[in-house]
Amino acid sequence: MSQPAPHTEFDTPEADEAPAPQFRSRGALLRRLADVVCLPSSRVNAFERAMTADLLVDMLREASPAERKKVAHRLAGLTEIPASLVRLLLRDEVDVAEELLVHCASLSDADLLDCARMTHLEHRRLIALRRGVSEVVSDTLIEFGEIVVLECLLRNETARLSNAGVEAIVASTRGDSRITATLLRRPELRPAHAYVLFWWADTDTRKAILQRFAVSREVLQEAASDIFPLAAAEDWQDPLTRKALQFIERRQRNRAALARSPFASLEEAVAAGQSELTREIAEEISYLSGLKPMTGAKIFTDPGGEPIAILCKATGLPRQAVRALWRGLKRSETERSGEPSEALQRVLETYDSIAVDRAQTVLRYWNWALTSALTPALLRAIRDGDEDSLDEYSAPQRAAMLAFSKEFGR
Repeated sequence: MSQPAPHTEFDTPEADEAPAPQFRSRGALLRRLADVVCLPSSRVNAFERAMTADLLVDMLREASPAERKKVAHRLAGLTEIPASLVRLLLRDEVDVAEELLVHCASLSDADLLDCARMTHLEHRRLIALRRGVSEVVSDTLIEFGEIVVLECLLRNETARLSNAGVEAIVASTRGDSRITATLLRRPELRPAHAYVLFWWADTDTRKAILQRFAVSREVLQEAASDIFPLAAAEDWQDPLTRKALQFIERRQRNRAALARSPFASLEEAVAAGQSELTREIAEEISYLSGLKPMTGAKIFTDPGGEPIAILCKATGLPRQAVRALWRGLKRSETERSGEPSEALQRVLETYDSIAVDRAQTVLRYWNWALTSALTPALLRAIRDGDEDSLDEYSAPQRAAMLAFSKEFGR
């Protein structure tokens, strides 16, 4: 996402030459011109102010950085600065632009957007620290993908982030997790964002996501309780209603899939996969659990293993089922020292710590979001991660993940 910053108006070879001689008259004239620009409208009309600003801009182009900084400091308190002066000073080196970026509250979004696009990282960092940064300005800062700037933006409680901006930040955490903890504290972060971030998050972040976003669906279930018999009477013919109610309903297992399955129950399918979780068995477990195969593939190929615990808890499988699936995926149950596997213990702790209804919320959000609710940026982040790690998977797993990538990778 990072983009090279264009040169500012003062990035010229002359800038490295010996400083020009100091003239007292120049400094005095610059002050007087700045004073005129600062006069109230009762003392100077718009045309006089514009004329003075044009003359001041012309002088500032050849003035020293120290002189430009003094003028910027003088103008910072104005509620309205001529556009030509703002553009010149904001594109200046950071010591000059800082006077306005830090102290001038009247800069418009247009001013800040021009500065962000036409200057450098430090300018963008100062913009990110400003009070009340708008969604439009935030989106532009996010486009550059600079971790320092993103960190400042996320820590700025008065900055506003758009949904698209949050999605872009979530996608950027795939390659750099330094801002993940700060991102989790933002009020704009929604479950759809968090459950995507979960797939590449570390253990502590995954735990935080489950604690914050694994919520009950009780309110939804109460609100839609009379809709279920109505939809059933219509034989579930409306696909939109059916899909939404599948997210809301209490029952996780798919009874229709059980009627078509070669297994008598979900428990029997898990037991069959204990020796080797083949593609066919993994798909059956997915269907019986009310999941699409691509969601199941994502769960079974996750390196951390916590999604397996979520799957088992949400479907009412016993704790032993976690071990059975772990064994079927050929993952070690012990360390080299003979001690129990830390990874398996962590997954079992996840199973123990989450309630059934909350686990169902997470599982259904994955199933729903991975197939309908994600934007191209988040889908791309998921897809890229899957393709990067294909070599770690078995042949059936690679086939499943490639199918997932092809379906959403355009």
